[in-house]
Amino acid sequence: MSEPLGALSEFYARIPLQDRFDALADAETYRPLPEGWIVATADIVGSTAAIAAGRYKMVNTVGAAVISAQINALGGAALPFAFGGDGAVLALPAGLRDTCAKALGEVVRWADSEFDLRLRAAIVPVEDLRAAGRDVAIARYRASPGVDYAMFRGGGMAWADDRMKAGDYAVTAAPEGAFPDLTGLSCRWTPMESRHGKILSVLVLPLQAEITAAHAALFHRIIDLSRGLERGGHPVPESGPGFVWPPEGLALEAHATRGRTSLALRKVQLLIETFIALIFFKTRIKLGAFDPMHYVYTSGINADFRKFDDGLKMTIDCDADTAARLAELLSEGEEEGLIRFAIHEQHQAIMTCIVPSVTTDDHVHFVDGAAGGYAMAAAQLKKQMG
Repeated sequence: MSEPLGALSEFYARIPLQDRFDALADAETYRPLPEGWIVATADIVGSTAAIAAGRYKMVNTVGAAVISAQINALGGAALPFAFGGDGAVLALPAGLRDTCAKALGEVVRWADSEFDLRLRAAIVPVEDLRAAGRDVAIARYRASPGVDYAMFRGGGMAWADDRMKAGDYAVTAAPEGAFPDLTGLSCRWTPMESRHGKILSVLVLPLQAEITAAHAALFHRIIDLSRGLERGGHPVPESGPGFVWPPEGLALEAHATRGRTSLALRKVQLLIETFIALIFFKTRIKLGAFDPMHYVYTSGINADFRKFDDGLKMTIDCDADTAARLAELLSEGEEEGLIRFAIHEQHQAIMTCIVPSVTTDDHVHFVDGAAGGYAMAAAQLKKQMG
């Protein structure tokens, strides 16, 4: 696996890090995937029904597990991925296909056995999506000094997702009893209340695969509008998210990290771990390299509350006036034949996390709306399209 891992590292390291989010609206920021790569996509079938049943934190956890399993299968290697609420996408050299398929298959099995959720997954050669007139190009956005996230354009990920939903390129579930390695996956933070009105989950998708200068101009206007919000609409308070004991997501984390340990024992272990964490967060006492206040602050600035994934996706804390102006701007873009869009409103945002270590700053945090978020916005778009 060392040679394809080297190819992954070499390509990804050559992509310049962008400190300005608005730069990601422009084509010159992106680099096309090399020939001989694959893209993988996964999502939950029937996620709308699961959300209606109050299982959205569970849906988010399974979506984040797709990424966590790949990171662990690759020994912690940096790779391009994007979280989508009820699933995820990623890209790898073809030499890592078997590793990718094994980890995906294990998450498919785990989602079914632990949560009775049907996760579907697919792996698509980049040559196939290019033959269909699509592409995958990648940029990197530095959310903070410790973390950066991949951004995607070219329509290739959306095409792969459509083919997956049609049953093509399917990844089969691992055998009964298989567990993915989800070390580091957690969901301990409390939901974050809107401070300014509503948490908006916004999807803005181009009507065609090619993103033109007109699309870029519209994306710039949307980002400029969001700049008027506190911290650009960041839904995580500047001081970081909140923590209570026992955490609301403790049972989910137990399912994610128990492996072959009994669920009851893993819950007891997590109750002890999180109680100790609560003591440190309340007293602010440092322990060696662990600084609880720095960790909480870093969790906020590391969060991926906005991204480009074959379109613009944002989860923002928004006041009523800005929300109305945003809807008007997006409606204009739709009338001009540039985009289709959906906005889902809720009162809270949630975070699902991958934490390799609490003493380093490379932990990643996936933000979504707490009442359906991106998945419900996507369902709106699907309904609009008939």
